[in-house]
Amino acid sequence: MSERVYVLGGYQTDFSQNWARNGVEIFDAFRDTVHSAFDTASLEPEDVEVAHVGNFAAELFCQQGHLGGFFAALHPAFSGLPASRHEAACASGSIAALSAAADIEAGRYGLAAVVGVEQMRNVPGQQAAEFIGAPAMWSGHECTDVEFPWPHMFSELAIEYDKRYGLKQEHLAGIAKINFANAKRNPNSQTRKWVFTEESFEEDDEANPVIEGRMRKQDCGQITDGAACVFLASAEKAREYAKRRGIAIDDIPYIKGWGHRTAPIGYDQKIAEGRGTDYVFPHVRGTITDAFARAGIEGVDALDGIETHDCFTSTEYMAIDHFGITAPGESWKAVEAGDIEMGGRIPVNASGGLIGLGHPVGATGARMLLDCYKQVTGKAGDYQIEGASNVGTLPIGGSATTTVSFIVGI
Repeated sequence: MSERVYVLGGYQTDFSQNWARNGVEIFDAFRDTVHSAFDTASLEPEDVEVAHVGNFAAELFCQQGHLGGFFAALHPAFSGLPASRHEAACASGSIAALSAAADIEAGRYGLAAVVGVEQMRNVPGQQAAEFIGAPAMWSGHECTDVEFPWPHMFSELAIEYDKRYGLKQEHLAGIAKINFANAKRNPNSQTRKWVFTEESFEEDDEANPVIEGRMRKQDCGQITDGAACVFLASAEKAREYAKRRGIAIDDIPYIKGWGHRTAPIGYDQKIAEGRGTDYVFPHVRGTITDAFARAGIEGVDALDGIETHDCFTSTEYMAIDHFGITAPGESWKAVEAGDIEMGGRIPVNASGGLIGLGHPVGATGARMLLDCYKQVTGKAGDYQIEGASNVGTLPIGGSATTTVSFIVGI
């Protein structure tokens, strides 16, 4: 990357909160998140020169679009502030962050606010499943006769792995166990107070019922209300920030590398592209290796941790071998060996991930970037990865249609 893009910190909401039940509207949460981010990062509204918002489906859940306009409504300093809203399903927050980084690299602006926000718990569960279903896939062309489109879609991914390499349910359950355990350490996680038994992770139709195909209850990410705000800055603005705070600029993390690829919207098209290759999704592997190359690192062993998309356990199973933690088709080895656990070779989803922490769709990419900042600055609290200096992300949108990867480090 030519111009370094620094990460100055930010704020994440408590993902366990039900906004509608608490009388909170999406604008209220947006406003409170941005103001809390200023306090946490020791910035002022006047510092922000451009803003980017990641959101997937506010038009459906809240009958609200045009979220860039929220900025000018929450503080007088934002009147006239250039702001944009970005949608790429579950990768919306990451596309917002990429756009902000591009603004900074181009020299247009020096300091950007990136906000990811989604309200999803204000409608019944079946309706929420419909709202996040067809719009993010090839609407009218796939999953037209299933009750829960996304569990079905990622069950198909598990079936694809099973066809190619073999896949045991116990290894998917192992991923869920790890992520729920990590979430217990995260004070913002949706599931931190949930109680499980051993049967919760077994093929037990009462304790862990089938949702669709290979996906059981604990294999699924959560329906979540949540928001995250993170600030990105140019080298010049980062130096000014460091001077004001009495810290060295070398102690401020920056985006070392990034990748971004888009595949055909249909799941079957993507699977067809991967047939006869080493990876189920070659474009996902390419996104990751693009980030490695831009960061100047050879591979996954240069990372101290990963925040990856685990909307379902099969998604994380895919990410494990696509990152190169194992050879293709051998993700089960990392689960069995404890490589992806806290204290393991490369902890994955120390935050709890989408399964344990929660998944407010448009906010997830921004939250992942913020968690990278927390990890490499030693501010992750009880879910801190010891000695972390480089952490990677992999949010995906749809059935891996939009894929983004960041590497953040000191």
